[in-house]
Amino acid sequence: MKKAMAVAVLALAAACVAQGQDVAGDWQGTLSTGTGALRIVLHITKSAEGLKATLDSPDQGVGGMPVDSITLDGAKLKFTVNLVKGSYEGTVKTASLITGNWTQPQKLPLDFKRTTTPLKLEHPPAPPSDIDGRWEGTLDMPSQGKLRLVFHLKNTGDGLTATMDSPDQNLKGWPATSVTRKGSSVKIEMMQIGGMFQGKLNKELNVISGDWSQGPNYALTLRRAKEEPADSQKQTPAAPPAKN
Repeated sequence: MKKAMAVAVLALAAACVAQGQDVAGDWQGTLSTGTGALRIVLHITKSAEGLKATLDSPDQGVGGMPVDSITLDGAKLKFTVNLVKGSYEGTVKTASLITGNWTQPQKLPLDFKRTTTPLKLEHPPAPPSDIDGRWEGTLDMPSQGKLRLVFHLKNTGDGLTATMDSPDQNLKGWPATSVTRKGSSVKIEMMQIGGMFQGKLNKELNVISGDWSQGPNYALTLRRAKEEPADSQKQTPAAPPAKN
């Protein structure tokens, strides 16, 4: 009996801690989609009217999506995002961890961790690097034909960034997860589609020869091209391109 009461007291204490949790702040998690992974940032604020929130999907180039309703009942956190017909149900485990599921309409695990450095959608300006600009190439896939890819590289105060276009899939402005350069080696990661380009710059800095990997590896040579006007580069977020 004493053991049962002790367990009950512990459970009550845990509930009280959860009830007192302040979830206001920035939270970040990663959603595994089966074809890749999307990083999600949740911004929660608290006012006299209650909790409010917005949602970012940096790997889709989307920020500030309004959260239409958000509630914290004890340790249970729920919110809905009507714009994408999505909803979340989770449990506040600690002051820095929320575990739960995102539904849209498929239910997928999504845990949020509190962060003081959420992913940015905008970066401070910086002088252009010697590889800034538009780079074009064509994948030749024996079973699927040819697929054009365009990368827009840009140096910022946070380092190199990139967006990818796939004209044959009607995709523009898909943000790269990361861009790294070490000497003549260039790597562009697209975590949201499980894709990555790795290549070597030539001495003239106008060709990057390498491979695109997204399951199989395909040779891909990127050539520097004339940059299009800014208006034509506006992103058109959509579902991630199908995995090759």
